[in-house]
Amino acid sequence: MKKLSIIKAEDLGNLTVCLTFSDNTVQTVNVGDFIRRHPHPQYNKYLDQKKFSRFALENGNIVWGKNWDLIFPIEELHAGAIK
Repeated sequence: MKKLSIIKAEDLGNLTVCLTFSDNTVQTVNVGDFIRRHPHPQYNKYLDQKKFSRFALENGNIVWGKNWDLIFPIEELHAGAIK
């Protein structure tokens, strides 16, 4: 079985991303909801849409910050709900 990965990520605005996975699943995830539920200085800066939109795809996952300040389990993103 191939390892699940994100192959495409699109910023939809409003701290939301549309993710396409290697199994062709597409999920829309609002990352802002997670940040508001789990406030932390490392995360809070991504409530700024400009900073939020600077994500990258690395090693099959979506990450924010050059040191991966914000990253989520691929399984949660695939399910469309981050905890």
